[in-house]
Amino acid sequence: MQRVTPNWRTSSYTGTENCVEVADNVPTAVMVRDTKDRSCGLLAVQPTTWMAFVEFVKER
Repeated sequence: MQRVTPNWRTSSYTGTENCVEVADNVPTAVMVRDTKDRSCGLLAVQPTTWMAFVEFVKER
């Protein structure tokens, strides 16, 4: 199995506070972490769950 290094990125709309970073280049998960405290861990969700969340946000 090949190891994949997450490619963390932030939104172009991100300001200086209340930011998250997302890594979606990992085949089995989309990972989310706090930009201000990267050492506190991360949330990993299935890609289909992430896409449903993104679509939900777009509709608002």
